[in-house]
Amino acid sequence: METAARSAFPREACGILLGEGERITDFREAQNVHPTPETHFEIDPQTLIDAHRCARAGGAQVIGYFHSHPVGPARPSATDAALASAVSTNWGSIWAIYGTVQGETGAEMSVRFFLLGEGGFVELSMSSIES
Repeated sequence: METAARSAFPREACGILLGEGERITDFREAQNVHPTPETHFEIDPQTLIDAHRCARAGGAQVIGYFHSHPVGPARPSATDAALASAVSTNWGSIWAIYGTVQGETGAEMSVRFFLLGEGGFVELSMSSIES
């Protein structure tokens, strides 16, 4: 995800989180097809369709989505919250957000994970990250 975020800069990167339950086992990078990718993201529909087809055929399930904030913290923005509340079919999905903020030693990138529920986003704690 970090590679996707860095290579997309100054645009938002995006992708699909695959796995089971709340366990992420794979990440599939997707093209950001939004007309203003510097401030918004839209996962390429064909990539999303392919991931769901693979899941129906017995592959890893689509459990969430990833995007980056090229200039901003790793937390849901007002735009993210508005989009999420408008799409109730995404409730229960995990959102990984890779943020970039200016720190004392330069730009610092970090990723945080959130569970989307009817009440909005709740941050998840990660027990381990495997590469």
